[in-house]
Formats: sequence, structure tokens, C-alpha cells
Amino acid sequence: MTGSESDAGSPRRYLGRRLVQLYVGLLLYGASSALMVRAGLGLDPWDVFHQGVSGLTGLSMGTVTIATGAVVLLLWWPLRERPGLGTVSNVVLIGLAMDATLWLTPVPHALAVRVPLLVGGVLLNGVATGMYISARFGPGPRDGLMTGLHAVTGRSVRLVRTGIEIAVLITGVLLGGSAGVGTVLYALAIGPLAQFFLRFFAVPGGQRDGRRDEGSRTPSEQAL
Repeated sequence: MTGSESDAGSPRRYLGRRLVQLYVGLLLYGASSALMVRAGLGLDPWDVFHQGVSGLTGLSMGTVTIATGAVVLLLWWPLRERPGLGTVSNVVLIGLAMDATLWLTPVPHALAVRVPLLVGGVLLNGVATGMYISARFGPGPRDGLMTGLHAVTGRSVRLVRTGIEIAVLITGVLLGGSAGVGTVLYALAIGPLAQFFLRFFAVPGGQRDGRRDEGSRTPSEQAL
């Protein structure tokens, strides 16, 4: 491979695109979570927890999301995980985008509005997940916890992820968070959606012959 060919395939050449994907993806992720909250038909496991803590403390969901991300990030230390730009940005931006979207979006009452809002929120979440993970600036705090525990325990990524989300969901429900049909829809749809959009937004340089090299996939991507 010549130097010019190497540069053409290098992720550095696409730094601008990666930064845009990272920050647009994180903002859309926060917005998608807020749409699911407004739908009132059930949330993803972590947001069930965030909502439960929010109701208990009186803090906004975005603030709880930021605080939870910061606490989870502290758990990386004994797991020897290394945060990246995307990790720190994830902690701050998702919560801010969630609160902003909740403030801008009125509470709907008609089921004919709430159902499309839920479906749109789940779909947008899949788009956002594909965008920010494909940017490859480091995992979010919750993903890093998953991969760190995977490395320490030797258990599969899928098993660790499932265990964490079940624990978070149960805790959130006990705190008063909203689980329902939206929770089930999210669980069934987010994997296929995220996998599709990971490929759609893949940055050149992380692929070979148009296909992602298995060895270059992050544990977060492998879990989807």
C-alpha cells in the first residue's frame, strides 16, 4: 500500500466528519430519549432509572443523566478503562439535549400522538447510536462499564450488558420509573437499528473492501 492510499483510508482524513457525527449523534440521542419520555409509554432501562431518580430527588432527567454518567465514569478507574473525547462529551451533551427537548416538547395526551412519538424516538435513538459510535471517539460511560466488566469477568459482552440493564431496569421501576410497551419495543428494535446505522455511518478507514474488519470493531459495536 502506498502512502497516498494509506492516507486515503486513514480515519484522520475524516476527522471533521467524525466530529460532526459524534456531536450530532449525542444531541440526537438526548432528543430521542426525551421523545420517549413525552410518549409516556415506557422507556429504555437506563432512562427508567433516570426517571425514577428524577422523581425521587426533584432534579431534571437531564441532570440525573449527567450525574449518573459521571458516577459510572468513576467506576472505570478500577476496571482500567480509558475515556476518550466521546466519553466526556457523552456525559454532558446527552443530558443537556434531553432537558432542552423536554422543555420544547409539550406533553401529548392523545394515544394517536404518543404512539408515533414513541416509534420516532426509538428510530431516532438507533440513528443517533450509529452516528456517535461510528465516530470512534471512545465509548459512552455506560458502554465502558460494560466492556470493563467484560474484560475483568471474562463473561460475554452480551451477557454483561443484559445483566447491567436488567439490574438498572428493576432498580428504576422500584424508584418509580416508567416501564411499559416502549421498554419492550426498545429492547427488540434497538439492536437491529443500531447495527444498520453503524454500517450506514461507518467512517472509511475502519473497513476493508467495504466491510468492517472484525478485529477493528469495538466491544460496543460487537454487542449490537
